[in-house]
Amino acid sequence: MASGRRDSQSARRLDGATPRKQRQRAEGTRGAARALPPWMRLYFYGMHGITLDVVLSSVHAFLEDSDPRLLGFSSPYLCVVHSVSHFVLEKIYSQKKSFRGPPALFHCVFYPCVYIGLQALIGNTLVAASDRAGLSATRLALQYVIALYYSQVFHRGFLRLQYRRPAGRESHAPLPPPPPSPPSPRGSERALPGPVRFAFFGMHGFLDEVVFTSVFNLIEKSGGSLRGHTSLWSFLMYGSCSFVVEKLYVHLHFERGWNAWKRLPIYVGFIYAWELSWGLALRRYNACSWDYSHYPLNFMGLVTLLYLPGWVCLSLYQDVLSNVLMCVVSQMVPARHAP
Repeated sequence: MASGRRDSQSARRLDGATPRKQRQRAEGTRGAARALPPWMRLYFYGMHGITLDVVLSSVHAFLEDSDPRLLGFSSPYLCVVHSVSHFVLEKIYSQKKSFRGPPALFHCVFYPCVYIGLQALIGNTLVAASDRAGLSATRLALQYVIALYYSQVFHRGFLRLQYRRPAGRESHAPLPPPPPSPPSPRGSERALPGPVRFAFFGMHGFLDEVVFTSVFNLIEKSGGSLRGHTSLWSFLMYGSCSFVVEKLYVHLHFERGWNAWKRLPIYVGFIYAWELSWGLALRRYNACSWDYSHYPLNFMGLVTLLYLPGWVCLSLYQDVLSNVLMCVVSQMVPARHAP
């Protein structure tokens, strides 16, 4: 029996290793980095497309009425359309090495023509014939600039991302992101830097609000359409809030070993404090895009306990997003080998 106790104590010591030892042990079992799986790319493409919708529509509205709330619009079905269209554009971009002609011709002529043609096809399919607007010179120029952004910036950066799936049963839980490693001449990997994670959370905030307000409009308003809205300020609000919550997750889960239900009150308390702080600041400049005064259990019209179940679900989902992002690495390659 004494021998059995010693064995069990040894096993507990191994299982209860310090976070640093757990990390070192699991680092050796990580799987090889591969391209992002299709579902992950489709998910991001839809979120990125909604972000473009919100940015363009909010800028257009601000130029018309100078509304400091910076409201922008999109919808869940546009999210699906963006996912599919981005995926098609990715396949076209990946064939650039097979293009017979100089690279400048592909990036500045061929790809923009395909992009503009695809956007025109999507617009004619989704918009009723009576509501279709002609492709003005300004709109055509804007589409061309966006196509150059996709070709020169978006695809170049996004296609360098890889997914490193943990190998083995004991390493199913992702590890805290390692510090960025300097790029080497032969290429190396590094965890997603802070600004990229901030941007991801900000874009996901757009997605969350557009989906929520779309469903709300469809259910609560008679004859409502599946069209949602958000604000450009939400990018900063959600990006900063989720960025801090991710830091809390890493500290509380990996350093202290707290389970999800122990972390949840801290998450929700921080979210409410963050929403209230941003609301007070934005309201001072008439830029606050929400008002909960007509809801029960509200405080100053800026926070309400009615949304508590939603914040709980989003808090739990935040951990899922953080786990995924911790497995995404950026492939650093020399400029002459850039995709």
